[in-house]
Amino acid sequence: MLLRASGRTYDKTYDLAAVTGIREGESVPSGDLLVAFAEAVLGDDDAALARARGALIAALGPPVLVDAAAVVGLFNAIDRVADATGIPLEPEKAAASADFRAPLGLDLFAVVDRS
Repeated sequence: MLLRASGRTYDKTYDLAAVTGIREGESVPSGDLLVAFAEAVLGDDDAALARARGALIAALGPPVLVDAAAVVGLFNAIDRVADATGIPLEPEKAAASADFRAPLGLDLFAVVDRS
């Protein structure tokens, strides 16, 4: 999802089949269950999360649930690492977030240009 969003931002396309082996129009086996799980993890509905976990375990087994949870956790961590290391905000994202950064105090975390 992150690569897809970056591609849209910068008007680029990527051949993800080079990594996944899945071509345009194909689907990830049980992809609907994986998407439901990822969305439930990021949501606030505990019952939906329990259903999504149960569906993954029933269809694919506990090891897949563990792998899916690890991937969701990794993607959550990527943003935190980027923020903590001071990776600059892209100009497009800066413009899109200008209206809420200041009221939240986020502009206080400005990156110092050390070049």
